[in-house]
Amino acid sequence: MTGHHAGPQSNADGTTTGSNSNATAAANSFERALESLRAGEPILVHDAADREGETDLIYHADAVTPEAVARLRNDAGGLVCVALGHEIAEAFDLPFYSDAIDHPATDDHELGYDERSSFSLTVNHRDTYTGITDDDRSRTVRALGAAAGTPEETDFAAEFRVPGHVHLLKGAPDLLAQREGHTELGLALANAADLSPAVVVCEMLDDETGAALSPTDARAYADRHGFAYLEGSEVLERCR
Repeated sequence: MTGHHAGPQSNADGTTTGSNSNATAAANSFERALESLRAGEPILVHDAADREGETDLIYHADAVTPEAVARLRNDAGGLVCVALGHEIAEAFDLPFYSDAIDHPATDDHELGYDERSSFSLTVNHRDTYTGITDDDRSRTVRALGAAAGTPEETDFAAEFRVPGHVHLLKGAPDLLAQREGHTELGLALANAADLSPAVVVCEMLDDETGAALSPTDARAYADRHGFAYLEGSEVLERCR
């Protein structure tokens, strides 16, 4: 069929080869992302063009070494945050920041991408010094991952101090059924990978424009480094 695009071929069940191929590729990407999280490797997740339109570099909190913090600040460049599952945050008495602060600046604002922010408190591990170095932030993040795995054994106030240099995010109670931000997307992936509900998320920025890194460039970065890349829609399809 030289000179023509053959197009998707029909199968006996009425589906097409093209659609089957796309579904298989998406399933493979999803499973690869879960395996990456289990192995302590980062993944990239783009939420949606009609939401924030950002791609976040995501690690499970247990895997955040000083080298990982360096990658987050150098290759991503956004805000390094730890997202905790709602029940974990509640167990540690962590509020939404806007609920904890009595200041007029927290009133009367609308987010263009969601009904509310998921920000909670900022923390440092009590054994850190300034809290901002790669070693200090790594220590804080890994301790948060450990705490999320054994909340009943953690005295949060004894282990962490407020304010600090690691921003905490509090997941929505019903995760993706209630909110579709990177907080919930990352936590849903951790749940699917049978990992504790604690992930690091950091927005990827474009060094040339200062804007969010485009999905095309984010996917190219993932390909160069051998990292898994997912669209938020793929996570929603499998985890919601």
